[in-house]
Amino acid sequence: MKKLILSVIILFVYPFVLLTAQTPAFPGAEGHGRYTTGGRGGAIYYVTTLDDNSEPGSFRYAVTRSGARTVLFSVSGTIQLKSELKIKTDNLTIAGQSAPGDGICIAGYPLMVQANNVIVRYIRCRMGDAQSISADGADTFGGRKQKNVIIDHCSVSWSTDECASFYENENFTMQWCLISESLRLSGHSKGAHGYGGIWGGAKASFHHNLLAHHSSRTPRLAAGLTSTSTSECVDVRNNVYYNYDIEGAYGGEAVHANLVNNYYQPGPANQNAANSVKRGRIFSLYKRMDGSYPAINDMWGTFYISGNVVVGHANATKDNWTYGVYNQFNSQYGTISQLTKDTIRLSEPLPTDVVTTHSAEKAYEQTLLYAGCSLHRDALDERIASETRTNTAAFIGLSAANTSPYPRPGIIDSQNDLKPAGAGADWSPWPELVQTTPPADTNNDGIPDGWLETNYPDKSATDLNEDGYTFLEVYLNSLVAEITAEQNNGGITSGLNPVKRTNAGVKCYVDVVSKSLMIEAESAIRQIDLFNVAGHKVYAVLVRKNTERIDLSGFLPGIYIVKTIFEDSLSPNVVKIRL
Repeated sequence: MKKLILSVIILFVYPFVLLTAQTPAFPGAEGHGRYTTGGRGGAIYYVTTLDDNSEPGSFRYAVTRSGARTVLFSVSGTIQLKSELKIKTDNLTIAGQSAPGDGICIAGYPLMVQANNVIVRYIRCRMGDAQSISADGADTFGGRKQKNVIIDHCSVSWSTDECASFYENENFTMQWCLISESLRLSGHSKGAHGYGGIWGGAKASFHHNLLAHHSSRTPRLAAGLTSTSTSECVDVRNNVYYNYDIEGAYGGEAVHANLVNNYYQPGPANQNAANSVKRGRIFSLYKRMDGSYPAINDMWGTFYISGNVVVGHANATKDNWTYGVYNQFNSQYGTISQLTKDTIRLSEPLPTDVVTTHSAEKAYEQTLLYAGCSLHRDALDERIASETRTNTAAFIGLSAANTSPYPRPGIIDSQNDLKPAGAGADWSPWPELVQTTPPADTNNDGIPDGWLETNYPDKSATDLNEDGYTFLEVYLNSLVAEITAEQNNGGITSGLNPVKRTNAGVKCYVDVVSKSLMIEAESAIRQIDLFNVAGHKVYAVLVRKNTERIDLSGFLPGIYIVKTIFEDSLSPNVVKIRL
């Protein structure tokens, strides 16, 4: 009998009072930050104005409150900040997908995460240089030294330093983000920049992100001043890097990292580089030598590198290490011994949490389809995705300070370099975000009037469903359920350090001949429930035996949660499957 073994995430649901501790931040949350709870169960703050001030109704007011809270939007458009906005209080969810219409953009100044337990989804951060920010560290979006943070489906661009820098964090994920067009000659205090991001952390995941049109740091892996020789554990997989210029991906001093199935597409800014070896780069390894980071001085990192594709460089694609890493060492380190190379190279991947992994080629397709604020992509993200797909770049840097070999295609100096010829005085580089009428929410529980009554009668917004989500979260997750269901198609969902069951083992597989889900357990099964990604229970059956066959002929393709309840245990087994 032909069987297709399904990709499975084995989770563990503890007694009800502990359920939220093992509930992912949202369906589709993966990597080391996946169990972030954010503002779950807390207060609701609606953003009702695009003005930046400290009054109720503003974005600044909402994110700077204390206590568990969820920030929702009843407006769409661009919020031009009047100063840097720092998130300093813990337990926050920013649900950009709630905005009516095209969504929200934060502009003008940096947005920085300086708090623990933060979820940010579906917002745009497009700083720009209109405020002439010249200080070192003027990132568009970033955060350091925090715990339990997940950034999902955000669009980030137009930084004067890095676009998206997150390092020295613990239990962190940045996933499905579109990070583009850092500004090269925009007044940075150290001169030319235009960098993608600095990434790192103690259990940090970066997956399915698109970095496009940056002169360097795509990405730079880095430890921090508080790091030790063993603290940095980073998983970097299924990212797409397009049209990087000078250095591309480098760093990794005392960092321990997986670089798996990433897709490198050098692009037109890199085509005429004098050094063809550098165009084949996967990663250039660095170490600290000057004593400025004493805990990690003179220490190489260790890396598991596999499955990466470099467009136009068959050798680097076929042999990542020989042609994409070992030949990329900076000359300052002299000749690298074979012993050092062997010490740096790991034969097995480092532990990571659950991450759906595609081939590099499939990750390229999925990321171009779904990265960034893909619920309603604006004109900028549409252009970036199109240019990546067609290997083109529509704009160049127009600063008078450019010297040869600049300007180069796609590497801009200001967001104003995008201005079309003949555009009027009212032209703005920030794409128009159209607002629609927000749904009524007369009791301010965050859920539109009538939605609970239609879908979950007798439930309230703060009640928990069987998966540990509040019904407010169920509603918010339903707004992007189609993207969540489709983005992982064609991938294998697994974790390299799954928690092991202490009672009955469970095996799930699909019999493709009979179109049935087969569930087998070592202990007697009392009940099996199936839920869709919106949290709706779509099937339930009492079993009273060790095996069960479920007919799938009536199920739509997509992701389902299978909860198996045992006769002899209070702890159900929860498995995510993809049909």
